[in-house]
Amino acid sequence: MRQNTLMVQGCTSDAGKSVLVAGLCRLLFRRGVRVAPFKPQNMALNSAVTVDGGEIGRAQALQAQAAGLAPHSDFNPVLLKPTSDRAAQVILNGRVAADLDARAYHLYKPRAMQAMLASWARLAQQYDCLVIEGAGSPAEINLRDRDIANMGFAEAVDCPVILVADIDRGGVFAHLVGTLELLSASERARVRGFVINRFRGDLSLLEPGLRWLEQRTGRPVLGVLPYLHGLHLDAEDALPREHAGRPDARLRAIAPALPRISNATDCDPLRLHPEVDFRFVGPGEPIPAADLIVLPGSKNVRADLAWLREQGWQAALLRHLRYGGKVVGLCGGMQMLGRALHDPLGLEGEAGCAEGLGLLDFETTLAPEKRLANVSGRLALPGAPEVAGYEIHLGVSEGPALSRPALRLDNGGSDGALSADGRILATYLHGLFDRPAALQALLAWAGHGEAAPFDLAAIRERALERLADALEAHLDADWLARTFGAAMPAFRDRMRR
Repeated sequence: MRQNTLMVQGCTSDAGKSVLVAGLCRLLFRRGVRVAPFKPQNMALNSAVTVDGGEIGRAQALQAQAAGLAPHSDFNPVLLKPTSDRAAQVILNGRVAADLDARAYHLYKPRAMQAMLASWARLAQQYDCLVIEGAGSPAEINLRDRDIANMGFAEAVDCPVILVADIDRGGVFAHLVGTLELLSASERARVRGFVINRFRGDLSLLEPGLRWLEQRTGRPVLGVLPYLHGLHLDAEDALPREHAGRPDARLRAIAPALPRISNATDCDPLRLHPEVDFRFVGPGEPIPAADLIVLPGSKNVRADLAWLREQGWQAALLRHLRYGGKVVGLCGGMQMLGRALHDPLGLEGEAGCAEGLGLLDFETTLAPEKRLANVSGRLALPGAPEVAGYEIHLGVSEGPALSRPALRLDNGGSDGALSADGRILATYLHGLFDRPAALQALLAWAGHGEAAPFDLAAIRERALERLADALEAHLDADWLARTFGAAMPAFRDRMRR
């Protein structure tokens, strides 16, 4: 089998694949190994713009950061962005290739596989080690034919696999044994061992089960990773599981949990700030009073706009503004704030137009060419703080409201709109809240004038270091040395000490 390569597959979605790959990338990177992440196929609505002008999953951008690299489209050659329950936009090598339903994509997979293998070959020539992330579970036997995301890819490139399972969900032994049993003989032969994730409690009470698992399967448990409370890393796609609330928060912020929410990680600085009580409001939930409402991005703006109206958000927004609240619209959320949204080509469903919320005087027309760009500039707020992020959108917006932009860009252009009364800020920029000075200015604008500094990038870096420390402490050192040591003998020697 291929040396210095490992594929991490999970028994379920959200078992810990993305986090384990990020941790391994950081562990190898800080040992001086040239390592790159790779996810053949990702289905996610959280994405990032790459250094080569493409688009990849947000989790792969984080893994690239863990490896000390700028995100590149080769790290995630196939990205599926669902537009409905049955269809998705297919991003191939960072660019939009097609809009397909599930059956059509199944037929498209051989072409997708060729793109994956080409990206894989380029990375294999550039880096000492590659850490691959699977998608979902390899035991989805209905998808085994033409599988390109899990064992199908592992067999194509001849690499070893480890299985990770989340013990916090319960049923961890059934997950691992059941997954192994549902694999073919050649696939089972690739599985080198298991990692159990998110364990809390007395490890001695788990050890009888670990011994049974090793005897039953003939494969070692390579590590039991602790539940890392307060570990904050970019989510691949899912919204936060729970809202603890901050009763003493100085500012309250909410956002609708849109059915097709895109780049929900834009709200992470608000969600994690110790002086902000932020929550996503789901379907059927009452819409609470707040100082700030954020309309996030959407992969299907017209459909999510209709959902907003059904859930009572339009009336809630008008009431919120009457009482002096502030509103931020991000990307698709910005488009919702305008007078109309036109989709003449049917890029997000049936061709047609939809009436917007009418809170800003502009209209948006969806166009087939997606705007992908890393941008920087300054906010049109007191102090003109610097902002930096990226644009990922199909729409072209035009109208009088844009003559009062929310951002002045470093390239001489402008972006978005700030309402005449200063209560509504709309922008295409993802990452609006990421820079500490920009976040402070936006919180002051929203009503919290003395917010403590908050640096999301520093928190992310500390989380990656903490994660790598946990892997170094709890994964089998000999196995790590056997798997990756050939890339750098000194790394092998250090891991065996």
